Amino acid sequence: MSYEIQATVREAQGTGASRRLRREGQTPAVLYGEDQKPVAIAVDHKTVYYALEKETFHTALIKLSLDGKTQDVIVRDFQMHPFRQEVQHIDFQVVDADKPLKIRVPLHIVNAESSQAVKLQGGRVSMLATTVEVLALPKNIPAVLELDCGSVVAGDILHLSDIKFPEGVESVSLKRNTNLAVATVTGKKR
Repeated sequence: MSYEIQATVREAQGTGASRRLRREGQTPAVLYGEDQKPVAIAVDHKTVYYALEKETFHTALIKLSLDGKTQDVIVRDFQMHPFRQEVQHIDFQVVDADKPLKIRVPLHIVNAESSQAVKLQGGRVSMLATTVEVLALPKNIPAVLELDCGSVVAGDILHLSDIKFPEGVESVSLKRNTNLAVATVTGKKR
């Protein structure tokens, strides 16, 4: 899914200026990249708030339009208000299509309900990690990674090496020779 966001450069900065901006339905943001100075920008709050609720937005390449110029960016960080449904601030990073990125990708478990551990041994698959840090070119970043648990039995421990990574995507931890556990399987062995 592709996302497009309109942004404007904000001149006034600081706490008071950010509060005024939020009252006007805007969210303060920063746009930065390797070869450019950070730029203080403002984006529409509703657009960003509803996009942040979608899991794919966090790993997607976003088209950010600023002063008639469109750049590919990713969301690097954002802050939410402690109790109101309000995005306080968001950071966008400009990406270079030819340079690999480190990014955290959500991990989903599939086929767990049809596994022997769940059906016959009364167990469950428990996730130890909900995201995996990967290294990939911006065009190869997957929306999610899937961990197939169709053949697990009670007592199994699933590691990063059990994930089928798409072509052009590799785990940062596996590159460092660290095969971390990402899920465990409980149940009664017979």
